Amino acid sequence: MATTVTNRVDWKLIWAQRGFRYFFLAMFVSLFGSGMNFAGVSWYILAATHSTVKVSLQVIVVTLPGLLVPFLGGVLIDRLDRRYLGVLLDIVRGFFVLGTAYIAWHGHLQLWHLYAMTLITGTGSAMYWATVNALVQEVIPPSQFTGANAAVLVGVQSGMLIAGAFVGFLYNTAGIAGILAIDGATYFVSAYCLYRVRRGYVSPRESQKYPREYSEATEATAEALETGENPEVAEAGLSLAVYADMKEGFAYLREQPLVMALGITHSIMMAGVVSANVVLVALANDILRAGPRGLGFLEAGWATGAIIGGLIASQLPQALRMPLYVAACAGLAAGHMATPFVAFLAGAVVMQILFGFCRALGGVVAQSSLMTIVPRHFMGRTQSAMAILTTVVQLFMSFALGWVAQGLGLVVAYALLAVLYTGATVSAIRARQLLR
Repeated sequence: MATTVTNRVDWKLIWAQRGFRYFFLAMFVSLFGSGMNFAGVSWYILAATHSTVKVSLQVIVVTLPGLLVPFLGGVLIDRLDRRYLGVLLDIVRGFFVLGTAYIAWHGHLQLWHLYAMTLITGTGSAMYWATVNALVQEVIPPSQFTGANAAVLVGVQSGMLIAGAFVGFLYNTAGIAGILAIDGATYFVSAYCLYRVRRGYVSPRESQKYPREYSEATEATAEALETGENPEVAEAGLSLAVYADMKEGFAYLREQPLVMALGITHSIMMAGVVSANVVLVALANDILRAGPRGLGFLEAGWATGAIIGGLIASQLPQALRMPLYVAACAGLAAGHMATPFVAFLAGAVVMQILFGFCRALGGVVAQSSLMTIVPRHFMGRTQSAMAILTTVVQLFMSFALGWVAQGLGLVVAYALLAVLYTGATVSAIRARQLLR
């Protein structure tokens, strides 16, 4: 069983990597736009329909592609240059978001337009985040994985913090069209930053020479593509190679209980964060009576806590990492049980700061541990397996939270979230035991 090693975080070494500086900027810009999009669209749907079920449908639509895309996506991430793949995904999503902004600007926006846009961006995101998480492993020295993950998380949450504040103050003036236009533009800025991460094509497998690379399936594909005489052989060979890669990835995970325990905990936490948006919008509207500005403050509070949590997690000694990992999951469970009883904005913002802190601390510990344990040529498939599990949990929770919040009230909906995070706590305890 591989174990993790904590090295002293050297911020000079991390920021000395030119590629990582561009990568950090790409994540900041990307999440700034995505944060504005998600919060703005959620508020628009709630204001137009007054239905938490309709809001939950948005979360379900953005999540649904994650059931299918990662199966092929994980193989592509471990075969293709992750930088080019990230650039392509950014550009495609950017065009569709700008198209929706154009429709909204002309006053013809309907709910199905937003759901269609969300489906397309969700399809890209289902592969994008596994791609960029695997790319971190290539642009930073192995000794600095913890600091790099903390820095990325700070960049991501800084973008969301500013986005949360902007949505609250811009929604009433720029409207949904302006918010979508800003988000669409950020995709192209992010694509440019990823393009500048490095030069040339780099295969994830270039430095890994293991038997699967030279299987009969891939040899048959190569021969057929070179001669051009038998395209059927190329198609069959490529299909066999993709299937073999999937099978190999699942076999690796079955043999690594620590990787599975960390992955399950991380997936539950990710699913909880996204699906909680269904009840967060209703909390701001129905209990706090704070409007879109209140939602902006709540989003900014979450991001503030995440930045603090990320910075602290990067400095944790080995002895404290896993105990605090377990405590962060338990804190999320207890906090969500109490949230609907905090009926004033300042108190709700403090709760969001706590949630962001716990989520960031858990995320940095899990991702840095996985990057230390998982070989590079398995990272794409590992991240994609986590994305599939996240999607399953997220779909269930989004649907359940929308119906429960509308039929039984927010108290029961938040209790359901608390039960979800209790499951993450149990998985985190299992990971801690295995790491010992």
